[in-house]
Formats: sequence, C-alpha cells, structure tokens
Amino acid sequence: MSFNPNSAFMYTIAIIVILFVLAQSIFFLIRAYRRGIAIGMTKSSLRSTILSTSVFTIAPAIAILLGVITLAKFLGIPLPWIRLSVIGAITYELPAATTTATALGISLSETITDPQGFSAIVWVMTLGIIPGLILVPLFLKKIQKGILKIKTKDSKWGDIFMTSLFLGMISAFLGMVFADIRSGLSGWIPVFVLLFSALTMGICGLLIKLLKIKWLETYVLSISMIAAMIFAVVITPIIG
Repeated sequence: MSFNPNSAFMYTIAIIVILFVLAQSIFFLIRAYRRGIAIGMTKSSLRSTILSTSVFTIAPAIAILLGVITLAKFLGIPLPWIRLSVIGAITYELPAATTTATALGISLSETITDPQGFSAIVWVMTLGIIPGLILVPLFLKKIQKGILKIKTKDSKWGDIFMTSLFLGMISAFLGMVFADIRSGLSGWIPVFVLLFSALTMGICGLLIKLLKIKWLETYVLSISMIAAMIFAVVITPIIG
C-alpha cells in the first residue's frame, strides 16, 4: 500500500484536532465574556472588544492559510492544517518543514510519497517546538518580571528591549525570506513587499494623526498586512 498524506485517516485526525481547538476557543470566549460582566464591564464594550479582536485576527489568519497552502504542496492538507491550527507559527513551521525536506532531497512541488521522509519532517517540526513548551512555564514569570522592572525604571529602554526581542524572534525567518536577494530582481520581491507594508502603515498613521481617525489605530497592523499580501500577489507574477 502506497503512502498518502491525504488519506482518510489523516483527515479524521485533523478534524478531531480542529474541533477540539474550536471547542476550547468557544469555551474560553464564553468564560471571558461572563467574567467581564461579573467585574462590571458593559455588554457594548465587550462586544466592541470581541469585534475589534476578530478583525485583528483576519490578517494573521490569511498568512496562516497561505502557509497551509504552501506546505500542502508536498505534505498534503491534513498535517499543515493540524500544525498551523494548533500552533499558528508560520515563521517556525514553514522553515522547519522546507529545510528538512530540502535536506532529505524531497521535492517541494510534489506530494510526498515516502513515509520515512514524511515521518522525519513531522519529528523535526514536533521536536523543534518542544523547548518552547518547556521553557515558557519554567521561565515566563521571571522574564515578565525582568521586563516589567526594566520598563518601570526607564520606559524608553523597556520599549527598545521589547522591540529587540521581537526582531530577534523573527530574524531567522527574515533570513530565509531575504536569502535570494542576490539572485536578481525577483529576489527583491520581499523587500518591495516590506516597503509597501511600511508605506501603508505610514499612510494609516497620517490619517490617524491628521484626520483624527482614532478607531483606525486598532486595525493599522491588520490593514498593512493584508495590503502587503495583496501587493505580493500582484507584483510576484510581474517581476518573477
């Protein structure tokens, strides 16, 4: 029997996991809503928070969907669907899977048929994320106290420190994105997308400052991300 990453068994596992994630999300949403009412928050403010948060998740959700589509080319749909629905870290999942596949000589444009290669990719993706599961409960409170201490002493240095942590977190992914920058004009597509995203955010910032559109502050990041994705879809066929 040949190996098929899109088998009914894999889809069954995926559906079970997704239903569990959805049930968990609904459970905590209801508990948070009831807790908000209990501490005196108005229903209108809670609904506004839920709405703004939902809109804010659209851009990351689109990015995750693109990640699922990318990984589905060689890993099938169920595994990427499970991984990115539970973890949602495309900055980790995509490099881990593609790097392992490349090291094993597995084509990224064809559905994998080697069960050993598939298993190796799954193990790398799983083992690579385990340190985070261990380090967070052990050291998160100490890290948070340290950051709070820095921000209390000097708020500017605290902001700089947080920005540095964020840049350090995405630096590995950025290295992969900009790896082909010397290959010609097509290698500059990520740079053009980055600049367009920054331009979009700058325009939104001007609208907020000059026209006093305060509600836009909540959606600036989502708007810039979605605009950058649309720009990438348009510019890639033209340049690439």
